[in-house]
Amino acid sequence: MALFLDVDGTLIDFAASPEAAFAPAELPAILQSASRRLNGALALVSGRSIAELDRLMAPLQLPSSGLHGAELRLTPAGPATTPAKLPVELVEALRGQLASYDGAKLEDKGASIAIHYRAAPHLAAELHALLLRYIGRMEAPPLELMVGELVYELKPPGFDKGTAISAFMQCAPFSGRKPVFIADHPIDQAGFATATSLGGYGLSVGRLLPGAACWFSDTEAVRAWLKDLA
Repeated sequence: MALFLDVDGTLIDFAASPEAAFAPAELPAILQSASRRLNGALALVSGRSIAELDRLMAPLQLPSSGLHGAELRLTPAGPATTPAKLPVELVEALRGQLASYDGAKLEDKGASIAIHYRAAPHLAAELHALLLRYIGRMEAPPLELMVGELVYELKPPGFDKGTAISAFMQCAPFSGRKPVFIADHPIDQAGFATATSLGGYGLSVGRLLPGAACWFSDTEAVRAWLKDLA
C-alpha cells in the first residue's frame, strides 16, 4: 500500500493552539520505520504547512503535502511547491473584523487563513456567519470556507487533500500501490474519496466518517498500528 496520514487528530492530539501541539517522542522513529517498511511510500497530508510538519517531526522529513493540498513535496529532500500568498490587505481586513471576538485567533498561513476558536467554542455560529458574509463581499481572489475541528479556514478553490493524494500516486514510490488515507474529520472526505477511487480506502479516527471503511478509536491506536506495521 501507499500510506497517507493526516496529522492533527490523527497522529497527534489536538492542543489549545496549533503551536502548542507536539508529537510524542517516539513518533518520528515509528514513522521512519513504517516508511522503510513501505519502501518510502508514506506521506503526511495535512492542513499545516510543510515547514510546520518538519518542525513537529524533526529531525525526520517525509514526502508531505501542506495547507490542504496547496503545498506539495514529493520526496523528503525535494523542493516544495508553494502557492501564491493571499493579499496582505485581505488578511488584515479580516483580522480587524475578528478583533471584537474574544477567543478567536487568526492564523495567516500564506495561501490560506485559519480562524481558530478552540478557546471560545460558543462563537462557532457567529464566526461562520461572519466569514460567509466576508466571502460574499469579496470580488477577488475567490475563496472557499472549510469547516474543521474548532477552526474555520479560508482558502482558494482547486486543491484539497484528494488532489494531493492524486499527485503522489502519479510518481514513485507511490504509483502502482493501493492508497490508504487516515484522517479524523469530515473536512478530509476529499482524501477518502480519492483513495477509494484509486482502488484503496480511507480509515477515520475517533468515529466512523462517511467515506471511510473503518476507524481507529484515537491517535494512540493509530500510532500503535503504525508501530506494528513498522
